[in-house]
Amino acid sequence: MSKSPSYAALKAGLAAAAIASLAACGTSSSSGGSEAASSLGATEGSVSILAWPGYVEDGSNDPSVDWVSGFEDATGCSVTAKTYGTSDEAYQLMQSGGYDVVAASGDLTLRLIAADLVAPVNTDLLDNYAGIFDFLKNKDWNSVDGVSYGVPHGYGANLLMYSTDAVTPAPTSWDVVFDKASDYAGKVTAYDSPIYIADAAVYLMAHQPDLGITNPYALDQDQFDAAVALLKDQKANVGEYWSDYLKEIQAFESGDSVVGTTWQVIQNSITTGNTDVVLPEEGATGWSDTWMIASDATSPNCAYKWLDYIASPEVNAAATAYFGEAPSSQAACDFRDDCEAYHAGDADYASKIWYWTTPVSECLDGRTDVECVDYSEWTKAWQEIKG
Repeated sequence: MSKSPSYAALKAGLAAAAIASLAACGTSSSSGGSEAASSLGATEGSVSILAWPGYVEDGSNDPSVDWVSGFEDATGCSVTAKTYGTSDEAYQLMQSGGYDVVAASGDLTLRLIAADLVAPVNTDLLDNYAGIFDFLKNKDWNSVDGVSYGVPHGYGANLLMYSTDAVTPAPTSWDVVFDKASDYAGKVTAYDSPIYIADAAVYLMAHQPDLGITNPYALDQDQFDAAVALLKDQKANVGEYWSDYLKEIQAFESGDSVVGTTWQVIQNSITTGNTDVVLPEEGATGWSDTWMIASDATSPNCAYKWLDYIASPEVNAAATAYFGEAPSSQAACDFRDDCEAYHAGDADYASKIWYWTTPVSECLDGRTDVECVDYSEWTKAWQEIKG
């Protein structure tokens, strides 16, 4: 569906965003120039991991939820882990250094690559890479110029959730949060991130075809302005922008929110029984998370061991089920009984998802006669949208 940018263009397109983040954090630049390992050596005895909550569980929160101990026993690599709440926070933490491995969503991966904060990954050194779904490999958000920068973990769609009591008939389109949002004024919810601009672009692809949008992460200035305008109009009807999924659960259970973007795990966690989800007819954005190795990793051998271990079917099944997303391989479904609910391995369903990809100035849709709006401008516009 899209064209992978060259590494030089990628760095140029993200330079402003990287510089801004460096200034905000007051940190030094990365070492850069990393190459993929050609072979593995002795493990170093420890590995430091930065990840979304729920990705690195050692039993401390729940003794029955532990896939870290097995890794430590098998490899001799002691795990220390830190969690983050947003991709922007993770970027800042990676700038600070001290992590060997990071689990990154597509709105973060290219920023890490452009800033030389992560290294290419030699997937030939990973036994479990071969079994990963092909539609998750070598994509714009985890590879550059055909070079892999990590291992796919789990994936999912940003679905439309609605209260079956308040939203009737059952919606089939994102129009209920855009053109018809005033019907639910004050009770519409939206994901709190600049990458949400792509959700508006997905809607415009279907409803304003004259704009010529073919990739929601490849927006020229006119296309970008149209998406921003749509979101500014939506703002009057938004009761809450969410990034903490527990707060969204509470909002739907209390009735403070009745319609908006969501994840399957949120629907699964709601106890009131009066909500449902749908992948709208326009398609949806989504995420495919990637395990990446820091370019300055002090424990690269343990890092490779972790990437291989977390991609193993039984462990990947446990980790993705706990988080609430589809696993990365069909073999993992042998250890889960809910793969059908997450449409795991359904390539047709996956084709309707526009996975988060960092916007860059070289248009990801292949256009060369126009410059696209990069992520730094998306960030500025998001602050204007929220007011």
